[in-house]
Amino acid sequence: MQNNPGGPYDDVFINLAKIVEDIVKNMPESQHARIVGYTIITRQTGSGDPDVFRAGAPDDDGEVPYEVVETDDDLFITAMMPSDPRNAPIADIEVNCVRIVVDDKITTIMLDNPIDRIHSYYRVHRGVMDISLKKVKNL
Repeated sequence: MQNNPGGPYDDVFINLAKIVEDIVKNMPESQHARIVGYTIITRQTGSGDPDVFRAGAPDDDGEVPYEVVETDDDLFITAMMPSDPRNAPIADIEVNCVRIVVDDKITTIMLDNPIDRIHSYYRVHRGVMDISLKKVKNL
């Protein structure tokens, strides 16, 4: 992943990830411990900490588990992917919703704010889908 040229703490977060990995490796029963993925949100909002909208188990077996974090300008969705999908998972990013599609499972996340699709993206890495959505600026 490319560092943000305006982010002076990028190297600190890389080192922090290595430290956490070393701590996990040195824990008892560490042969079973794995770091699946993580997201560090460094932008501060004007109103304080980011809001987490939903976490935990899905409402039914047909949904992919996810959580949503919102800042003033962005939305971040993190979803756990199944360990053995038949097809590559995708995120269908629309202006007012995001659909996470994994094989036969479709999870629709309705959004309170319109999204700038051009500047929004997703990536799947080691069983975790990270979706970064840019909110449309109010004119």
